[in-house]
Amino acid sequence: MNAQAQANSQPAPAGTDAHRNQRTLVGRVVSDKMQKTVTVLVERRVRDPLMGKIITRSKKYHAHSADDGAKQGDLVEISECKPISKTKAWKVTRLIEKSKAV
Repeated sequence: MNAQAQANSQPAPAGTDAHRNQRTLVGRVVSDKMQKTVTVLVERRVRDPLMGKIITRSKKYHAHSADDGAKQGDLVEISECKPISKTKAWKVTRLIEKSKAV
């Protein structure tokens, strides 16, 4: 076994994220009524396979917000994590834009 093959077979150091593929999504907080949890609406645009029209698909995710910094209407980035509860396997990683209160 040469040195390059041996270097590739070793696991990644514990502090790096090289061994994990974390999906990240950007969405709008639609509910912050739970403790340490927000509901994030993620919208994506897809092309209809038959007609070719652009359609907006949306899905809601429950995300863990430890510091309760995200409020309703904020734009946040969420990333996958290990399951925290039955419905929660995402966490808020950063606040992109605060909501503009009227």
